[in-house]
Amino acid sequence: MHAQNTKKVAIVSTGVIGANWATLFLARGYDVVATDPSPRAESALHARVAAQWPTMQALGLSPGADPARLRFTASLEEAVADASFVQESAPERIDLKVDLFRRMDAAAPAETLLASSSSGLSVTAMQQACVHPGRVVLGHPFNPPHLIPLVEVCGGEQTSAEAIQRAMDFYTDLGKRPVHVKREVSGHIANRLQAALWREAFHLVDQGVASVADIDTVIAHGPGLRWALLGPFLNMHLSGGNGGIDHMLAHLGGPIEDWWKDLGQPVLSDSLKDKVVEGVDEATGNLTPFWLETRRDKVLIELLRLKAATSLPPDAAA
Repeated sequence: MHAQNTKKVAIVSTGVIGANWATLFLARGYDVVATDPSPRAESALHARVAAQWPTMQALGLSPGADPARLRFTASLEEAVADASFVQESAPERIDLKVDLFRRMDAAAPAETLLASSSSGLSVTAMQQACVHPGRVVLGHPFNPPHLIPLVEVCGGEQTSAEAIQRAMDFYTDLGKRPVHVKREVSGHIANRLQAALWREAFHLVDQGVASVADIDTVIAHGPGLRWALLGPFLNMHLSGGNGGIDHMLAHLGGPIEDWWKDLGQPVLSDSLKDKVVEGVDEATGNLTPFWLETRRDKVLIELLRLKAATSLPPDAAA
């Protein structure tokens, strides 16, 4: 077994999520070794890191940060051989994940944490073939991972409490905002909350209540602005005025329950999919995803700066 290099992170799979992780780790002064079986993975990874580097410079680099500290290897075993932390971001197939974690577990130093970016798979399932399953954790980022602070950390049935705490500390030191998912559930926390909103959004389109563009407007120019600053419970708390959330629930608890009972149960039929795709096409016109992503990220950077400079809970309680 190789000795652990405490400033080396291994990236396993370098698609969009893995490449963004690589950018973040490099910006925080780590050596990064990446691996991916795709024949064009190496050139695509370097191109993506180079494209994102000005953004990381604008946000502020850690001492020693340098994109030249990125290395690529075709060998999974070589990539993890002396890494202190492994971030896996392979496709969402449980058979693939089980095999990857089996191989990583066999090749990485025994104390190295093995984290998965999986958006919905079970850690218990992923760690089943490992000799050292206690060090396998979920480290689910929110896209784009090099900018959005959230990371959901969760363990499986065989994950140790020490591994969970080490992962939480590691992501915190990166400048992320890790949250401990205390029990395994499909989709973790953030994706379940998103799914609840998506379900009603699709239902409202299906029922002809609103267009795709209008629903996006409602969120982006309404509650979404508040959600970027405070979560749902603290926003409810402020809705109660001086009486806080207790006053708010006393007066709106009944109506909220009525809304819950009236929420839709849409089915993603071909016709509904077509309706949503058509609505998005109408809303975006000739704007490419790259154009939208670039401008979204510019605003996101400014928002992150403002949030960092402003004492809003839960930061104030940290």
